[in-house]
Amino acid sequence: MTDFDAVDYFTDPALPADPYTYLRHLRDQCPVQREAHHDVVMVTGFDEAIAVYSDPATFSSCNSVSGPFPGFPVPLEGDDVSELIDAHRDELPFSDQLPTFDPPKHTRQRALMMRLITPKRLKENEEFMWTLADRQIDEFIANGRCEFIGEYAAPYTLLVIADLLGVPEGDRQTFRSKLSSPTELTKGGELEHRPLEFLYEQFTAYIEDRRRDPRDEVMTGLATATYPDGSTPDVHDVALIAANLFVAGQETTVRLLSAALQVIGERPDLQRLLRTRRELIPNFIEEMLRLESPIQGEFRLSRTTTTLGGVDLPAGTTLMVVNGGANRDPERFENPDELQVERPNARQHLAFGHGIHTCAGAPLARSEARVSIERLLDRTTDIRISEAEHGPPDDRRYDYMPIFLLHGLTHLYLEFDPIM
Repeated sequence: MTDFDAVDYFTDPALPADPYTYLRHLRDQCPVQREAHHDVVMVTGFDEAIAVYSDPATFSSCNSVSGPFPGFPVPLEGDDVSELIDAHRDELPFSDQLPTFDPPKHTRQRALMMRLITPKRLKENEEFMWTLADRQIDEFIANGRCEFIGEYAAPYTLLVIADLLGVPEGDRQTFRSKLSSPTELTKGGELEHRPLEFLYEQFTAYIEDRRRDPRDEVMTGLATATYPDGSTPDVHDVALIAANLFVAGQETTVRLLSAALQVIGERPDLQRLLRTRRELIPNFIEEMLRLESPIQGEFRLSRTTTTLGGVDLPAGTTLMVVNGGANRDPERFENPDELQVERPNARQHLAFGHGIHTCAGAPLARSEARVSIERLLDRTTDIRISEAEHGPPDDRRYDYMPIFLLHGLTHLYLEFDPIM
């Protein structure tokens, strides 16, 4: 029997493969439960998660990525620590990234991002996805096998976001080679995106060039986008948003795609259903997002003394809103641990967050997954998990990313019968 009190959610090497048993234990105790190792309040109830996401005035996003690592720079004392947060937030990791911003700065920067991801641009990008999916499949289809993440999901998602942001065709291979290494970890277990430096430099150069020499293309639109009041943002601000969108959009969609293909390969019955009833693919994607949320959670810091789910929280409390736990809350989802491809409320999940920080790239991720699954089913007659790499069905071996913020496989070896 597991001693759940001894489990350290943030460092236990056994949890990345299955965090859900531990999260269920926390939720059964209380959907707002303080864990024992890092003094983090874990929010695993759906309604409680919504309450936090919907109240940015009480719950600051300044620590959304870093959480308790390395902690806040100064002691947080008193019933209202808003002034301390505002004075020291720039000392926290990732403080220059949109997910850590609070209003009014977040409102202004988010509006700029949404000018880059317009419905028209998303539609044009989806047209590119169909061509790219076939091009990527062409690289391995004749082999009858592939390592799906390295040969399809990673390059596909990278090139989709490159197209969305207007990276010149001639530079895309450079992006692919520079950004092909996996995400690295810092000592505390949070994400460290070494590729950000490369992206900052590239997008800064693009934006400066297009502002000097405008052209009729997407990158010029990125360079000349303005705030809602008509003012022009600093080159640095635009480069930061573009780089953040590039990295976040790629990493999470890779995990979504690999989780979906893992289930398709493991479940011949489901694969047959999706092949014959393609209209179920969008809801299948929602169920995969709910069950295997690529972003397992986000942190928040309470500005004032408050109450959540009947639990009193002092000002300065670090919370983790655990999307992966809330998405399996039986109060919201019937038989929450089951994949139900026709679940009527599958789309109500929190895989993309909620409120002002809802993932701006959600429509992009959904389209990438739908297009990819459609074309992979079109071009194969059977998709199977490689027993040589992952073992037989009753003894599978999968490796998962060793990090608590992201959930997903490191490799997925598939075999299939190609349609040439």
